[in-house]
Amino acid sequence: MLGSDLVAAWERVRADEPEALPPPVGVADWNVVEITNEAAVHAFIDRHQPELVVNCAAYTDVDGCTRDPDLAMNVNGRAPGYIAAACARIGTRLVHLSTDFVFDGRSDRPYVEDDPVGPISAYGESKLAGERAVQEHLPNACIVRTAWLYGLRGKNFVATMLRLARERDELRVVSDQVGCPTYTVDLADAIVHLVRARADGVVHVVNTGQCSWHELACQALEFAGLTTPVLPITAAEFASPTERPANSTLSTKRYIALTGQQMRPWQDALRAFVDRYGSA
Repeated sequence: MLGSDLVAAWERVRADEPEALPPPVGVADWNVVEITNEAAVHAFIDRHQPELVVNCAAYTDVDGCTRDPDLAMNVNGRAPGYIAAACARIGTRLVHLSTDFVFDGRSDRPYVEDDPVGPISAYGESKLAGERAVQEHLPNACIVRTAWLYGLRGKNFVATMLRLARERDELRVVSDQVGCPTYTVDLADAIVHLVRARADGVVHVVNTGQCSWHELACQALEFAGLTTPVLPITAAEFASPTERPANSTLSTKRYIALTGQQMRPWQDALRAFVDRYGSA
């Protein structure tokens, strides 16, 4: 979902400024290189000798991570360390994607990059382990924390709501968890800006503003012209096997300082996605 939009953003910049970014290597999907195989990762990096690696790969099924924490740790925790070690060995820059789930969600304000972490789920624990593995091998890596991703490719909450609204008489959506919905097209552009700025360290990148899952679903359906009722429920009523942060909003002040760019409001990004989704 993110990787495809990143390739498109990369190629748009290179079309206008060929020297601005290095030419992309073919996308390394799971059938190209298995990132949980340390030897395969090193062989792939050694073969291509890239100037830069952007790791968009992750196991993002939050409940799946709860059911199989070993798989989560292999993909999200250990594999990023293999990638970072391979990059460090040949002097390659690395951008690694992480998540708002590294926080416990108890803050009463948006999280900044140096706030204390405290994941409350197997998914969050595995992603935090990945951050630390990257930093151990490559202290100057850029770690991009983002949240609530949706896009044209791949499974995501917004697309699911638009589909279910056409199939069901009503929807029931959690209203007591708040975060920052983020469009993969906007995140891809932001990653390009960070690469061009040669940013390092942890950076939060999300569309601006915040909402609940319920508000996000209602707004998506309104933009799509759908009138299916969306009933607010609590996280306890939803009865997920995974505890999720109640407030996982992220501050983008460091991103703005590094790049001079401003992420657009989540409502504007959502409208752009719904328009594209409806015509896809």
